Amino acid sequence: MNAETHRGPSLTGLSTLLVMAMGMPMMIFYAIGILGPRLISELGISHQQLGWLTTSTFGLAAILSPWAGTLVQRMGTRAGLVGLFLLVGLSFSLMALLPGFGGLVTALLFCGIAQSLANPATNQAIAQGVPAPRKAAIVGLKQSGVQASALLAGVLLPPLVVAWGWRGALATWVPIALLMALLAVRWVPARATQAQYRSLRVSAPNAWLALLMAIQLCAGLALSSFMTFLGVHADQLGVSAQTIGAMVGCFGVMGMLSRVLLTPIGARLKDESVLLGMLFVLASVALAIMRQADAQQHWPLWLGVIGMGSSVVASNAIAMSMLLRDERFGTAATSAGMLSVGFFAGFALGPPAFGWLLGHSDGFAAAWPSLIGILITGGVLCLLLFRMRQRG
Repeated sequence: MNAETHRGPSLTGLSTLLVMAMGMPMMIFYAIGILGPRLISELGISHQQLGWLTTSTFGLAAILSPWAGTLVQRMGTRAGLVGLFLLVGLSFSLMALLPGFGGLVTALLFCGIAQSLANPATNQAIAQGVPAPRKAAIVGLKQSGVQASALLAGVLLPPLVVAWGWRGALATWVPIALLMALLAVRWVPARATQAQYRSLRVSAPNAWLALLMAIQLCAGLALSSFMTFLGVHADQLGVSAQTIGAMVGCFGVMGMLSRVLLTPIGARLKDESVLLGMLFVLASVALAIMRQADAQQHWPLWLGVIGMGSSVVASNAIAMSMLLRDERFGTAATSAGMLSVGFFAGFALGPPAFGWLLGHSDGFAAAWPSLIGILITGGVLCLLLFRMRQRG
């Protein structure tokens, strides 16, 4: 028997590590959304360059993800989690130290490496250390760590930036990352030496996994563009920095609730594809409402944030739960790595494309409908996956 199966940490300790492992690499994504207007002003960059900050992290994560699952299988859960936390600490240290736009891009690359390890390492931990009846609930809980980082960013970053500047505010994340690395060493057993590990050769996804990757690509495109430019859009409408932070925090709360509540519901359905499609449709409606915001009325912004947070945010957790429930998608770690390729590719491509559209069209009035179209496309792909699984 694999040592990680019977000598793992308590379920509470493991859940804490998994929530932090998912949330820590994503903190910078929400930080960019909150700090966007300040970064544009202080670094003298354009909207498109702001999008490239997100790309530097998630582009590398997308490139590395096909190998990340197999690498985690070879390293073991403990080494995967410790490496993730140390890379996050290094990334945030460099953000506080390296000057200029180029320095920030360089620092974010290390967060991208950590991001590629997050889903494979956490999924493998769940597959090996969580009883079958609890797997879906723990998947939803650990995926909610992504939105927990949004809540922390929205609540803590604005006052920290006022006190210490944006570089000092980001540096506060470093000691937490080091503490999590130490806890992973203490709580998670080393990998079993007798286990057999696959080579690092990448296998093409099967038809089911490829379609689920395409669905997650649509989710990544919409979510990354929305969060990267929410602060810029709100700032143009006269919303204060503190209120923008509150919006990101609200997004985090809704995302946590949706992932924790909807993932177990999806696991009780015969096919989660129907629920996924409904979430994409609801998200498109939320963006359509948000387009009605102007300098006199900000409430549509809040409805857009609530709608996006309570809908398409949960799609990644539900998709990860699908991988654990149905082995026809592939093994837990490798399929999670491949699914992350689609999701992270959306995060890498969305913001710079959205920024380019802002500069070459009628601003946000033309850019938001493009995201609505992407979300509707994701809903159609969910319907195709449902039909494919019914035939299968």
